[in-house]
Amino acid sequence: MEATVYLRFVASLVLVLGLMAGVLWALRRFGFGGMVARPGLRRRLAVVETMAVDSRRRLVLVRRDGMEHLILIGGPHDLVVERGIAASPEPAPAADTGRDGA
Repeated sequence: MEATVYLRFVASLVLVLGLMAGVLWALRRFGFGGMVARPGLRRRLAVVETMAVDSRRRLVLVRRDGMEHLILIGGPHDLVVERGIAASPEPAPAADTGRDGA
């Protein structure tokens, strides 16, 4: 193949990567919600736990600003089961004793 084919390929690759970087920069700059994670930003909303009730419905425990809310989703209507639950403290990670459990 000729060198112009390789040069055209490299130029196209650089152009596409540049366009992707530009779109990512624009998303971060103009803050389109949670589509792009921002490092160091304190998260206000988190899914703490989910549990399947049946094949269609799930219970979801959501933490928002230190309060937890239990939500039933997946049925004909979503339902807030309980709101304003005081958030339990984060469990400390288990200490590794360095043994194999023996």
